[in-house]
Amino acid sequence: MGLTGNGADRPAALAVDAGNSKTDVAVVGADGSVLSAVRGGGFQPPVVGAARAVAGLASLVDAALAQAGTSRVGHLSACLANADLPVEEERLTELLTARGRSDTVTVANDTFALLRAGLPDEGPHTGVAVVCGAGINCSGLGPGGRTARFPAIGRISGDWGGGGHLAEEALWWAARADDGRGAPSALADRLPGHFGLASMPQLIEALHLREVAAERRHELVPVLFAVAAEGDAVARAIVTRQAEEIVVMATVALRRLDLLDEPVPVVLGGGVLAARHPVLHEAVVTLLAERAPKAVPQVVTAPPVLGAALLALDTTGAAPNAYDRLRRHYAPGGR
Repeated sequence: MGLTGNGADRPAALAVDAGNSKTDVAVVGADGSVLSAVRGGGFQPPVVGAARAVAGLASLVDAALAQAGTSRVGHLSACLANADLPVEEERLTELLTARGRSDTVTVANDTFALLRAGLPDEGPHTGVAVVCGAGINCSGLGPGGRTARFPAIGRISGDWGGGGHLAEEALWWAARADDGRGAPSALADRLPGHFGLASMPQLIEALHLREVAAERRHELVPVLFAVAAEGDAVARAIVTRQAEEIVVMATVALRRLDLLDEPVPVVLGGGVLAARHPVLHEAVVTLLAERAPKAVPQVVTAPPVLGAALLALDTTGAAPNAYDRLRRHYAPGGR
């Protein structure tokens, strides 16, 4: 059944997409069939350490292998959040290789999973992907396997945006709208209203005293987009700033790869972009058309583990119909 480095009869690959909030693991056959799938929590080496994070990932891998009725595969393709620097990729590759669940291992930042999911299976793999979910990041592939990427480790690497940042921005501007330091905004009523509170002072107190859990702040992002869609100037400015950052990352990556004048995909994904909020989506498309007119924007809503699995098939040399079968499994209605 499987296609492996030594020809053994076992599944071809393990595909891993590990984000900050969730991890998907799949065992994939040489024919592109998904033999098992497991979901677990987020992958956060900066918080718990690389060894502990990989140990948690390994438990999901073992569960997926057990479901598929095997203990080992030919190749492990892991696309991991927080694998932002080459040294981190090397360390994570070592740790996963030591687990002995595959003949070979490749580790890449999770943006490459989104990128691969949005690229055609035939022909050269060139294009750029921007992920805007809990955080924001960008990667690109150019001719000859050249890559472009950003460290994406917070403000020290120049990052701006993502769901967590947008929630903080919305709160900042709402607080100032409420007390008079900033321009008036409906955010001052809508943000506390989301939690059943009457005012920004009440919400500030509830967040500060942890009466509203800090992890619930992400719930404010859809509220921000709704207020922006209603025409609120403050909310629209925040959303427009996010669109600007998305397009800046994409165009810089295209420029680095000498792709600005080529009709290549700019793949957009992650929870914030995949939701296609009208104000954000339209601003991104408009700005991209101005700055990279030949780029072809496309939103990918298929699970990113699809991209990790496609990368695994690339490595194992799968037949064209394997790619078709795999894509139908994860995105039966299209990308």
